[in-house]
Amino acid sequence: MSRVIDEVQTTIELADWSIIGFVVRIRLMLKKISQDEISKEDLMRNLEYAAQVLETVYIDETRRLCDEEDELSEVEPDAVPSEVRDWLALTFTRSMSNIKRRGGDKPKFRSVAHAIRAGIMVDRIYRRMSSTVGLHVPPNVLLLLKNLDDWSFDVFSVNEAGDGHALKYVGYELLQRYDLIAKFKINTQTLDGFLIKLEQGYSKHCNPYHNLVHAADVTQTTHHVLTQSGLALWLTDLEILATLVAAMIHDYEHTGTTNNFHINTSSEVALLYNDRAVLENHHVSAAFRLMKDDDHNILTSLKKEEYRDFRSLVIDIVLATDMSYHFQQIKNMKNLLSMPENIDKSKALSLIVHCADISHPAKDWNLHFKWTELLIEEFFRQATFMTGVLLQQGDREAEMGLPISPLCDRKNTMVAESQIGFIDFIVDPSFQVMGDMLERVVTPLQQRNTISEEVNFERADKATSTTSLTSHCSTPSTPRSPDSPGGSSLALLNNDVTA
Repeated sequence: MSRVIDEVQTTIELADWSIIGFVVRIRLMLKKISQDEISKEDLMRNLEYAAQVLETVYIDETRRLCDEEDELSEVEPDAVPSEVRDWLALTFTRSMSNIKRRGGDKPKFRSVAHAIRAGIMVDRIYRRMSSTVGLHVPPNVLLLLKNLDDWSFDVFSVNEAGDGHALKYVGYELLQRYDLIAKFKINTQTLDGFLIKLEQGYSKHCNPYHNLVHAADVTQTTHHVLTQSGLALWLTDLEILATLVAAMIHDYEHTGTTNNFHINTSSEVALLYNDRAVLENHHVSAAFRLMKDDDHNILTSLKKEEYRDFRSLVIDIVLATDMSYHFQQIKNMKNLLSMPENIDKSKALSLIVHCADISHPAKDWNLHFKWTELLIEEFFRQATFMTGVLLQQGDREAEMGLPISPLCDRKNTMVAESQIGFIDFIVDPSFQVMGDMLERVVTPLQQRNTISEEVNFERADKATSTTSLTSHCSTPSTPRSPDSPGGSSLALLNNDVTA
């Protein structure tokens, strides 16, 4: 309960002192009602005006918050060291195996808007506490999760504060923010069990890089792109759920070795998936097998058609994280952008999660440096027991008579050069294409919202143009709830106001 009080107090600090005047006015009306000093007609006019003000501000604030060829063959031979070039070619090809609001669009009722945001936050906290028996988020983790919308979100700090449960807390918080737990009637204890099992799967091989912290980071980065670009308005609730779940499971039970290593060593998983997207097929298959268990099935409320659509989208997104598909994925999106047809949602979301998967070079230096150290450590790490001795992947390959994979030779790998090549030829072109795709999709959405906002602001101006509280302006229409965080709180807020 103390945690709830602390969160409420923190939220209420957002409100302006000028809101007190609005509260005093309402209480004065209540006092007159209790003393039978107000007529029914005056009461109705007062309530109608109050509803107009609150609805207008809520609509505006909800929308404002929601707004809130590169082939390696073309690279000059001397542009990047040969080892880095080989690694890029082997990993990322198949050949070798913010739109902001206009400055004038400012809320008309800022102080009331703060109060409404405070009310929404309090309502979310109440619903979370009332529906999550046995699922406790430590206060120090909650404090860090307040920065979940940031691009350079420090997931390492969350993992440390949460005793190694970064994926559980980030995943749960995001599903709450999008109100997906309530919309899809997800049992919170089942969700808790599912997230814990995911974390156990990510910890199975003790990977320095491909672990639960990486999964939490990719999920958070995906969320950032969806919300800060406004793309969430383009998606249904089911598509958002599928995208977040795909990000959470995209490296589930990763072995810490590459697809090429599995193929070259004829591992069981390579034989199972016929050398095609070996690890990616395993990630998505193992996750769906996990969800067949009733104790970990978070999809029980989905109808048959919804489950089919959910499963199809998750499979598409996870398989698209196969790095050997990278250049083909970028080329396909460029082709789509050159055509007048609408962008396919599956391809758009697959590109976003893929970019989130390789995004750490675009984040703050301290985060990028730490991720790079962990990735190189995984390349060098002692991977498995062979004749009682722990050997790294490069050592295992040498012992088996296989070519040593690029960047897996501890003595000769050039870390700085490898990252420069990775940024120049993989990350930067990918983000350029993703930016073009987002602009293509979101710009029409923003234009439609701008027109609607201008109408609402015009109505708001008319509502406040009279000096009397008994204005007879027409009530603004309620927009379709956007499929993004906060978009479904209007009915709950209206219930609280009515009560």
